[in-house]
Amino acid sequence: MSVETFVPEQTVISLTDAAIRHFESKVAKAPGKVLRLSTKVSGCTGYAYVLDLADEAKPTDIIVEASDKLKVAVAFDALNLVRDTEIDYVKEGINGLVKFNNPNVVDECGCGESFNVS
Repeated sequence: MSVETFVPEQTVISLTDAAIRHFESKVAKAPGKVLRLSTKVSGCTGYAYVLDLADEAKPTDIIVEASDKLKVAVAFDALNLVRDTEIDYVKEGINGLVKFNNPNVVDECGCGESFNVS
């Protein structure tokens, strides 16, 4: 089934330039894969982000065009949890780290594993 690019009236997610470059290189190394953002029930606070390379977008996913080379499939059931989230990629020492700047978060666990929204 073909997945259409959806242009919502509100921002779903955005990616910083650093995140776009990082994920473009990941997708380039995995032909046929799609970057997919979803959430799962996890941790002591409620939800955790799941960002992975999937074989394909699901028919209900919302496709966000981050660049000419990068599309992100956002799970429909995660939309209310991730709306307006900015995804960033930062270097801390020798490590790279994906950060989620989610304005909807009202509580996070101490280890940063999970979050809750209002």
